[in-house]
Amino acid sequence: MMKSLLPQSQLRRSAAAAARSSAGGAAGADGAMSDGGGAGPRAPASSTFWFLLHALCCLISLFLGFRFSRLLFFLLFSTTALYRSSTSSSSAAVLRATTTTTTTTTTTTTTTNTFTLSFAAANTPPSTPANRTALDVADKGAASGNPQSHVVVGRHGIRIRPWPHPDPVEVMRAHRIMERVQEEQRRWYGVKEPRQVLAVTPTYSRAFQALHLTGLLHSLRNVPYPLTWIVVEAGGTTNATASMLARSGLTFVHIPFSDRMPHDWADRHATENRMRLHALRVIRERKMDGVVVFTDDSNVHSMELFDEVQKVQWMGAVSVGILAHTGTADQLRLTEEDKQNMPLPVQGPACNSSGHLIGWHTFNSLPFSGKTATVVGEAAPVLPRDLEWAGFVLNSRMLWKEADDKPDWVKDLDAVGENGEEIENPLTLLNDPSSVEPLGNCGKNVLLWWLRVEARADSKFPEGKCP
Repeated sequence: MMKSLLPQSQLRRSAAAAARSSAGGAAGADGAMSDGGGAGPRAPASSTFWFLLHALCCLISLFLGFRFSRLLFFLLFSTTALYRSSTSSSSAAVLRATTTTTTTTTTTTTTTNTFTLSFAAANTPPSTPANRTALDVADKGAASGNPQSHVVVGRHGIRIRPWPHPDPVEVMRAHRIMERVQEEQRRWYGVKEPRQVLAVTPTYSRAFQALHLTGLLHSLRNVPYPLTWIVVEAGGTTNATASMLARSGLTFVHIPFSDRMPHDWADRHATENRMRLHALRVIRERKMDGVVVFTDDSNVHSMELFDEVQKVQWMGAVSVGILAHTGTADQLRLTEEDKQNMPLPVQGPACNSSGHLIGWHTFNSLPFSGKTATVVGEAAPVLPRDLEWAGFVLNSRMLWKEADDKPDWVKDLDAVGENGEEIENPLTLLNDPSSVEPLGNCGKNVLLWWLRVEARADSKFPEGKCP
């Protein structure tokens, strides 16, 4: 009985071991099958992953407004074998292009596209003139019908324009369009019936005359209203001034003044006042209609000034910025007390909260006492008068002898200066100075700048034409 049981137990153990071994072998076989066949199932998953990654990059590039370079993408994510094969094929393509000067290679997973920019041997760019550029050579190749004489970036070509660019004709056409737009804006939103501007300028022959008059005439040429330039020249008219006025392209009146311009600043101010008064008498005699503006040749004018003067009814006033510091640094040293009492460098009307004229802002010259120039050309600050003529504008009808709507508070021009008294400013033309109209946001806006810069009286300035 025991002999029969022992073989059965041994048989059971052997059967269990055989079962375990068969189960392990089956598991190993399954693992081997899964490892050996991994290339099959993973291939679709890898392709799907790279396709989705590429689609994601395309969406990101579309959202950002530019495309990622395929070359950069595949250089980063492609295998080494693919990169080597593409590089070898690209090198072979470059070696075959014997006349290639610039090569741009675009590599994909399957093909290699090479775009070249080449020139024939007969179309070699000339070495002269020196201003020839690569753009000119490219234009020449494009005109000769060479299909490879264009630049390609990605899928889009770049148009090569001739130099210089932009085209001057197109630029002038654009300026004319903007000018017409500005004219339409002024016609709809500007002054409906603009009056003529009568610009009065006293001048005389000196070293800086051409310098000052050139800057002034360019400012006057930009005025968008009808304008007549009335130039009064001390010491009589000269050919140099007449020639400059003739080349200005402006309507002008050249008036001689018998007195010569003195070299002392105080006498010069008085002479310029008489010259302006002489111009006003010429306006009255010729019955010139418009708005009188006193434009000194050395002043700087804003274009807003000429828009603002169209609002005046009889006489108006604007604020003038004073640029008095024209001397050397040693002569402009002020004490701390003078710096604390430094005047506001503005002349013009002062208004109350209701916008009515209540007084005048004047330039305080006390801190400059003993430090100012007395002779023209002296290296020291030149100060203005209490109220400069440049800060006033007036209707020319108030100068006429016969004007139906002329107000009673305006003096007759013949009664002004008849006894030889000095005319300091246009307020002497009025019986009631409170009738002056403040302009420029009630004097808050500075519309021009007063400046006096002159050379020495014995200095020479080159002529307009070089020998």
